[in-house]
Amino acid sequence: MVAAVFHAPEASGAVREARHVPAATSESPLERRRPAPPRWVLRWIAPVLGLALLVGVWALLTQKGGAFPTPRATFDAALHLFSDPFYRKGPNDVGIGWNILNSLQRVALGFGLAALVGIPLGFAIGRFRFLAQMLGPLISLLRPVSPLAWLPIGLLVFKSADPAAIWTLFICSIWPMILNTAQGVQRVPQDYLNVARVLNLSEWRVITRILFPAVLPYLLTGVRLSVSTAWLVIVAAEMLTGGVGIGFWVWDEWNNLNVQHILIAIFVIGFVGLLLEQLLMALAKRVSHDEC
Repeated sequence: MVAAVFHAPEASGAVREARHVPAATSESPLERRRPAPPRWVLRWIAPVLGLALLVGVWALLTQKGGAFPTPRATFDAALHLFSDPFYRKGPNDVGIGWNILNSLQRVALGFGLAALVGIPLGFAIGRFRFLAQMLGPLISLLRPVSPLAWLPIGLLVFKSADPAAIWTLFICSIWPMILNTAQGVQRVPQDYLNVARVLNLSEWRVITRILFPAVLPYLLTGVRLSVSTAWLVIVAAEMLTGGVGIGFWVWDEWNNLNVQHILIAIFVIGFVGLLLEQLLMALAKRVSHDEC
């Protein structure tokens, strides 16, 4: 029976031709990937479609009128608002451009102070185990506290709204830089430190020549998170402290029941935050490296 199977003559030409048919592949239609769209489509067209979808839903929900303004009315108000963004009519009556610049100035001061303290402290915590064990519980205790809870302490100490807001930004910005810098230091391969010990390098040369280049991607991640957090907190802090700033401007427009300007401020706050994050991400990509 076995010999008959292997030596049986071909029944027809169809069988003869069947030998030359390639074997069917095991790839299913679901596994066959369609060609990816061009990069410019994903980079430009897709975000525009997402924004158009948001505006479309907004227009659909406001087409019957009501207290909520339509996209058209908000756009017209934005054109009028940005036609003169840097006017001055009094100490607290200034254009939206001055409000944005004042908020950015407070963020820069609070973030800069946090960087001066947080980055060296992160290196020290990551480098020395005793310091990490000593300050770790303290950081874990204070980090979950809401940034606005520190605002009354700032008002009590500094007796002024502007330094209190900067103090609040300092507190909310320092934790991501400490934790990410310390994590980067702890992840430096021990072989690098062993070589430094063999070469009898000083602690300063170990930090500048070995630790800092390796920790830089982690450090920039902490910087990006700190800036995003500071820009998020400044709006709420300025609502409480007053003065000139985008947060106070939003609260003032709410007191005037100007919902159009509030919506414009929301888009402006989001755009500025997105711009800051994209700039820092571009910087992080330039200094990052792939591990071999």
